[in-house]
This record gives sequence, structure tokens and C-alpha cells, in this order.
Amino acid sequence: MASVSRRLFASLAFVTAFAAASPLALAEADVKTDLKTVLAPSGKLRAGLYPGTPTSYLAGENGASPRGVGYELGKALAEKLGVPYEPVVFKKNAEVLEAVQSGAVDVAFTNASVARAKVMDFGQAYLDIELGYLVREGSPVTAVDTVDKPGVRIGVTKGSSSDGVLTRELKTAEVVRAETVLLAADLLKEGKIDAFATNKATLYEMGEKVPGAKVLDGRWGMERHAIAIPKGREAGLPLVRAFTADVKANGLVAGAVQRAGLRGAQVSEMK
Repeated sequence: MASVSRRLFASLAFVTAFAAASPLALAEADVKTDLKTVLAPSGKLRAGLYPGTPTSYLAGENGASPRGVGYELGKALAEKLGVPYEPVVFKKNAEVLEAVQSGAVDVAFTNASVARAKVMDFGQAYLDIELGYLVREGSPVTAVDTVDKPGVRIGVTKGSSSDGVLTRELKTAEVVRAETVLLAADLLKEGKIDAFATNKATLYEMGEKVPGAKVLDGRWGMERHAIAIPKGREAGLPLVRAFTADVKANGLVAGAVQRAGLRGAQVSEMK
């Protein structure tokens, strides 16, 4: 056990030195076997993803490859580690978060909220996205500051950051929870909610499925997406941070954003 600890410490020091000198230097660094074991203990990198949003995963059509910022970053991280890539697509983001906490997946790509940081570890942000509202045609909600009124029904994805924040902050509007983004789009089409709240990247994608719907100008908050790993794998965080800095600098994040058709987002400037 002592010899394993010494090898892990040496490997970690190696990666940390590269990251401190220059994040881009990680591209030329060999990832040590012990760090592969930390970040991908099954021998492959299992990336937790969920469908319906360009921030995570969009299935390819007519034989095309999948798209999504999370999908592409997971693939690049697996290549950096030198292990096979296994994208694990769940029905909803709440299931992804549960899988990170249990260690059923090795990485996820999600909003690095304070609450989530208590149950998983994050690298620095790679993507900043405005939080807003998608409203149905004829909705009584016409601006972000006209939401909190009696009789107004605001949809959120159950267990999401939006659920937590708006349940706490909205005093008179009703919060309606949907299991998935796709089901929320149906609620909006059927007039069962007046607006849906989440990050604008997802809202623009939803808007294409709801005739007459539009994303309101303005925002009620910000999401900062980062790579998440399970607690107990802190030894891998220097590599995650160096990798994040690398893919922000070399254009991979910006390219993934463009390929996914993601709107309302920008590459994070946060270090």
C-alpha cells in the first residue's frame, strides 16, 4: 500500500508540475497509469450524459455522429487518458448526478453549483450559459421580471438547479416539475405551463419543438458548466483542471459549441 501511495504521489506531482508551468503542456505529457486508475477505475472512461440539450448530448441522425459539448469533452478526455470512451446516456440530468455520486460514471459535464459541489468535485468552468425562460404563445409571462405572479405556472426539470433556485425564490408563481426536458416541451405545447426555466442553450433547443414559443430577453441567473468527478478521486483533479484549461485554449470547447448548435453560451474566462 505504501509503494502504491508513493507512485500515486509521484504521478500527481508530475501532472501538477505540467499544469503549473503551462496548461497546454499537458497535451505533450504522458498520463501515468496510477492516474488512469483514479479517473477511470474500470479501465474505460464512463461519461454521464443526458439527451435533448447541446450542452450534453444530441443523438446523431441518419448515421451521423452524436453531438454535444459534454459528449465531445468526454471523448477527448478518454483519449488523453488513453482509455476507451463509454458514453452513458441517461433519461434525465438528475440520473446523471446520481450516477456521479455513486461512482457509476466517472465524469459528468454540468452546472457547478454550490449544492452539487458538496457531493461531487469539479474542475474550473469551461462554459458560461445564461439562465432564462421559454414562453408559450400567449403566455402571461412577457419579461423575466413579470414571472412571479399569482396563477403563473413555471416549469422546471425535477431536481435541477433551476428547481432548487426558483422553488426558493418564487413567492407566488407555481413551480411545476417535469421529469425530463422533452416532457416539459409537451407541457408547454399543451398550455399546462406558461414558461419553462433553464439555461438558454436548452431553451433554444426546446423552442424548436414548441410552435410559437420564444426565449425571453434577459436572464435570471447564470450556469457555469465544469467537469465533475466522484468524491474520493481528488487525486485526479489536477489533471481535470489542466485538461479543462487546455481544451478552452486550443478551441475544442468553442468548436464543440458550434458543432452542437449551442446558443446563449460562451467559453468561460474563469481560471
